[in-house]
Amino acid sequence: MSVFETLESEVRSYSRGWPVVFDRAVGSHLYDESGKSYVDFFAGAGALNYGHNNPVLKQAVVDYIMRDGVTHALDMNTAAKRDFLESFRDVVLAPRELDYKVMFPGPAGANAVEAALKLARKVTGRESIVNFTNAFHGMTLGALSVTGNSMKRGGAGIPLVHATPMPFDNYLDGQVPDFLWFERLLADSGSGLNEPAAVIVETVQGEGGINAARVEWLRALAELCKRHGILLIVDDVQMGCGRTGPFFSFEVAGITPDIVCLSKSIGAFGFPMALTLMRPDLDIWEPGEHNGTFRGVNPAFVAATEALRTYWTDDTLEKGTLAKGEQVERVMHGIAEAHPAAGLKVKGRGLARGLRFADGATAGAVCHAAFERGLLMETSGPDGEVAKVMPPLTITDDELDQGLGVLTESVAATLGRS
Repeated sequence: MSVFETLESEVRSYSRGWPVVFDRAVGSHLYDESGKSYVDFFAGAGALNYGHNNPVLKQAVVDYIMRDGVTHALDMNTAAKRDFLESFRDVVLAPRELDYKVMFPGPAGANAVEAALKLARKVTGRESIVNFTNAFHGMTLGALSVTGNSMKRGGAGIPLVHATPMPFDNYLDGQVPDFLWFERLLADSGSGLNEPAAVIVETVQGEGGINAARVEWLRALAELCKRHGILLIVDDVQMGCGRTGPFFSFEVAGITPDIVCLSKSIGAFGFPMALTLMRPDLDIWEPGEHNGTFRGVNPAFVAATEALRTYWTDDTLEKGTLAKGEQVERVMHGIAEAHPAAGLKVKGRGLARGLRFADGATAGAVCHAAFERGLLMETSGPDGEVAKVMPPLTITDDELDQGLGVLTESVAATLGRS
């Protein structure tokens, strides 16, 4: 038995589906110790939008380390943090006319969500948060309370309270008008719904099954929140930083959330980094009221700054992501049409795409067949029924075609055996 099996906790998961030892990674490929190459349709669960060991980002980080740049600084002022903040303001916020203060809550997406929930409650004086069916917001207790997955919630070991789930877009298959239930509960003093501090939503539910909300639904949600004095939190941890095309996934709907959570690819190189963005009038924190040791991982600031300057000063990456996403969608529709009896459904937006199967066993078998053929994919959805395609945004057309060819073969091999 390997040291992974004898020493590492049973909680490990991805290593079970991909039982090899990876040694190198370049661009959109990983290599195991034997040298076998795998096309990466996983991208660090969305943390590697710019690929593995991106040479431009790597050079910036290496240069910074070699000049003895500060690595760890909590929330002290550093040149690297200043460069990031100035670039984020000039490249991301100002062109979109977004007026946000930037908070560094800690190194992970769950830290950004916890800070957002805490701030919403502090600002409004209310406790309740409204979340949505099949949402995923993180594994810490506050984030779990607004997460839908019962297995993950069950790991908390205590009641997860002060959160109320509402149906996500098309959860009821169009049988009920959007927000009818939510509006009725808000209006009825006998409904038992405490006045919410905030609503937290993903515009595309990644772990929940690549469920993409319609822009009309998002606009209606933003209007509902505004009408009732409820803060709107968009969790853009996985779908931000260009995953759906624009830098922020909510841009397509033309809405402006009160609070935004970013992590994963904001660190650019796979480095831990998270942001909680808030309207300036919501920034009522006392100094040190929310803190953490790893708020200032300066190599992440360096990589993030270089990524913004390299990829976000024009729309080249955004257009490329949208075009590649359309290519994935076309191939997936072709797969569905080739297997009409399987009832496959194509889902997603940009380069967050999914192919829904009848059950989790079939989707898992497809991903296993893909792994055997040199392609890394994971499943998502409440029962793992969606095969998820999330390659680096920088993947080449040839690499994308290669991976989609493997996916096509894997579906055919799996359904042919079923």
